Amino acid sequence: MGGWDFKETEWAKRSRSLGEGISEASAACFFIMVQGNILVLTIGHLGVALLTGFIAGILAFVVTVMARINNPLTIALVLGISTTIIDYLIHPGSLGGIATEAIATGLIAGLLSYIVTIWLGFRNKGDAKQKAPSSPI
Repeated sequence: MGGWDFKETEWAKRSRSLGEGISEASAACFFIMVQGNILVLTIGHLGVALLTGFIAGILAFVVTVMARINNPLTIALVLGISTTIIDYLIHPGSLGGIATEAIATGLIAGLLSYIVTIWLGFRNKGDAKQKAPSSPI
């Protein structure tokens, strides 16, 4: 007797992708905005980071769905560029020049996206190997 075998629907995959983009962009913005010192994170920082992540995540999601992009590296690039643009438009940078913080935030968001996608891919491949039926011989 085997366990439950749930197949992820296309809608569930897209919802997960949207959630990942929003969380990765928000996390990058949190980290860069406080320059790595999470002890100085305020409600104001939190609000700005969530807004930036929400808009950037939705923008990246719409672009990747409309363009039918499935390559993890391209998706990470789209999220990074979206996060850079939205971060630049939402709040002034406090790190280096006028666009330095936005660029750093976009780079971190793209990097997080790529790492998480690769990690989830390896994890899912491992789950598939464990679920494979064993040979009776």
